[in-house]
Amino acid sequence: MCDILIEISNYSIFCLRLKSEILPFKIPYEKLVKICVMAMSTTYSLPTLQSLALHTQCLAESPSLHPTRESIYSILKNVGWIQIDTLQMIQRSQYIAMWSRIGCYDVTDFDSIIYTDEIVPANNSRLAFEYWMHAACIIPLAEFRYCMPMMRKYRDHIIGGQNSKNWAKNPENKKILQTVMRSIRATGGKRSSDFANPDQKRGSWWDWKPSKRALERLYNTGDLVISNRIKFQREYDLPSRVIPSDVNQEMPTVAEAILHLLEISMKALGVCRPVQVGDYFHMKRTQSRSYIEELIRKGIFLEIEGRLTDGNVHNLLIHKDNRVLLEKIADEAITPSHTTFLSPFDSLFWAKRRDQEMWSFNQVLEAYKPVSLRKWGYFCLPMLYKGTLIGRFDPRLDRKSKQLHLRSLHLEPGIDLDDDLLCSVATAMKDFMDFHDSDELRISNSTSKEFAKKLLKAI
Repeated sequence: MCDILIEISNYSIFCLRLKSEILPFKIPYEKLVKICVMAMSTTYSLPTLQSLALHTQCLAESPSLHPTRESIYSILKNVGWIQIDTLQMIQRSQYIAMWSRIGCYDVTDFDSIIYTDEIVPANNSRLAFEYWMHAACIIPLAEFRYCMPMMRKYRDHIIGGQNSKNWAKNPENKKILQTVMRSIRATGGKRSSDFANPDQKRGSWWDWKPSKRALERLYNTGDLVISNRIKFQREYDLPSRVIPSDVNQEMPTVAEAILHLLEISMKALGVCRPVQVGDYFHMKRTQSRSYIEELIRKGIFLEIEGRLTDGNVHNLLIHKDNRVLLEKIADEAITPSHTTFLSPFDSLFWAKRRDQEMWSFNQVLEAYKPVSLRKWGYFCLPMLYKGTLIGRFDPRLDRKSKQLHLRSLHLEPGIDLDDDLLCSVATAMKDFMDFHDSDELRISNSTSKEFAKKLLKAI
């Protein structure tokens, strides 16, 4: 036997004890990484995996950053992208997702990194843009070029659905597309409401007027981008007026874009099963498999073993940049301390079934279900307490009376209502109410009357 020191990039040195004949003089980098990972041969505990996932999602520690424009952008970069949604029983989902990580803040600071009145690209100060990722998302401008292959696929009718393709290829609709583009080139950014509707009978939300369909088509293809939102209505304008001139717009290959987005996804997810990585930006699992295998071969994704809620040991992945963090967590050098509430669209839940596999928690949005089929409520927010998902509540904000109404409040089975939990949840609820400019809390229904009573008393 012999002791051999192996250095992998700049990250760490492993001391392996191997039979000399097994280790050739020269080993390809990919094989060397795999040997070192196997040598660690650690089965990570469920709390360790949970903690890693929360840390990489900026949900493990109580906010230490002052809620400024810069710290908001820092959170956005760490999680990769944040989903936009239209539902507004409380603040819209994108604002809730940021509050969960940074606490009470001014939403105009968040808006300022996405939208600006400046139309000179060299002078505008925006740091993010809207486009498709997991769904409609707010994305750092550094990732703009990696969205360009998708824009090209829309333009070439490779994606977008058959109805959309047929509409765009229709000669009459091509004229509408040209008219919309001419109007915006001549007079600047426009909303759908700035164009006349030739058929006033249209009314269903999916039955868009022709100009709206044209705007969305041009947005998907990258010919237009979102320059602003006015009362949440999109304003569309030319990329040359919106995207700052220093943003890299060199077209990557499809493979380069996918590998890059998978890397960001894995860093943000922290840990997951191999098939779940592509879920983070809505890539089909069958399509992502070969790219993930390539990232494993290159040593960018590391294979580990971890125990999930079913009690079994599973093969999981982490990004190599998160290995040191994983070891610190495993050594209990850092543990989750944050208590907060999460949007049902939060990126913590984007890896399909990971909520059940790692927290025994079934996150579900019931807004689109008939009332009779809802178990939890219309727009339930999961409650996170120091690494554990302890329950959920269905809120509705009465903006006139400044009352926050919890129409239902649910605790997960086996949750111990100790003083620390109650104090932590009450503190988070007060901050949540401040964020919504609410000065009264009302609870209608709760699966734990004791919890509801004590929470109201603490508020």
